[in-house]
Amino acid sequence: MTSTTTRPSGREGGSAVTTTPQHRIGRTRLTVQDADGRPLADADVQVEQRGHAFGFGNIGFDFLPLVGGPAPEGADEVEAFGTAEGVPLEVLAEAYLGLFGQTTLPFYWGRYEPRRGAPDEDRLRRTAQWFTDRGVAVKGHPLMWHTVTPAWQADLPLDEVERLQRERSRALPRDFAGLIDVWDAINEAVIMPVFDNGANRITDLAKEKGRLETVRLAFEEARAGNPSATLLINDFDLSPAYERLIEQVLEAGIAVDAIGLQTHMHQGYRGEEAVTAILDRFARFGLPLHMTETTLLSGHLMPAHIEDLNDYRIPAWPTTEEGEARQADELERHYRNLVGHPAVQVINYWGLTDAGSWLGAPCGVLRADGSKKPGYHRLQSLIRGEWWLPRTTRRTDADGVLEVEGFGGAYAVEAAGGSAAFTVEAGGDGVQEVRPGA
Repeated sequence: MTSTTTRPSGREGGSAVTTTPQHRIGRTRLTVQDADGRPLADADVQVEQRGHAFGFGNIGFDFLPLVGGPAPEGADEVEAFGTAEGVPLEVLAEAYLGLFGQTTLPFYWGRYEPRRGAPDEDRLRRTAQWFTDRGVAVKGHPLMWHTVTPAWQADLPLDEVERLQRERSRALPRDFAGLIDVWDAINEAVIMPVFDNGANRITDLAKEKGRLETVRLAFEEARAGNPSATLLINDFDLSPAYERLIEQVLEAGIAVDAIGLQTHMHQGYRGEEAVTAILDRFARFGLPLHMTETTLLSGHLMPAHIEDLNDYRIPAWPTTEEGEARQADELERHYRNLVGHPAVQVINYWGLTDAGSWLGAPCGVLRADGSKKPGYHRLQSLIRGEWWLPRTTRRTDADGVLEVEGFGGAYAVEAAGGSAAFTVEAGGDGVQEVRPGA
């Protein structure tokens, strides 16, 4: 059973007591010194958290046209989502930076290179830099996938398709190294060789090579491009078939850094028990779990008989007051459950706004006009409330020491006219010395 630390709730209007998992909390014995290395004894200092070690993220697709500029010629011929048309950059930025510390940017081949030899590199680079400049870590999605492929690829011989895929899987991590160092190396490999909802040459390639060798291609090329990158295998198929593939991949010696689990819950929240069972099954591999694509709706739910979520397309799918209340409750339950599981390292939500959302579903934490839903505020009460140390005044003892306890992550202390960074390691006890005035 997970040990917990009792903390007051950050929600308004109540004195409810909640618990933060002990494995997320760290303690640091901090010695604060002046510029000459003397302890600042009995001094008032300011301490605040600057970031989480745990990854709380969302997609950053909405920022591409606002920061990066217009899409390249031919991109509009390929299906896309995450546009947030009409919402000003400052509105999106305030909401995003007030909650999330990671982002995922789209590198779907069909939109990244709609015309052969003319990739959308500059626009993605500008957008990634915008996030990085604001302290947000960036992930690229995906290097290899059988959907959203470029039309010009359709008639190419298979050996050329393989050559181009190898080149892409190596070049993107190499060329974006230092700016984007986390990648979905391969997306949805379980269904890839048997995908039948639209002809594409990547499925043809996977069918010829087999799943294992296709995964090997994706990881080995990406690793060659950036040896220090964090590379994920990612899938929506959370059945035993995905487990068997991961077993085969690891037994073959293919270096996987994290396991991506998609949970698009357009048909309703699966509940803590069902989600925990999934986490436990994949945690046995001993790799960090990234909840790469998470959605919960604030409108009516997709009918239960729909097997492929992509098959449900309707003209309008509005958010509702009742649905927003449900989404807020489910978001809190889901995030508490995931943070409570030691194997989970990242939660990446799949929708900032309802404008241009995937399948048109009301899954965003913002409405189409950019206003915040109750779900946004509920997450904020956790991520920047209960799981966050705001700026606070603390006093050192006679030896210049103070104890800092908080959610694992990056912190700063201000004293003696300066500031110094330090870290709190989740689940650990540390000792650090800092010189804010140096």
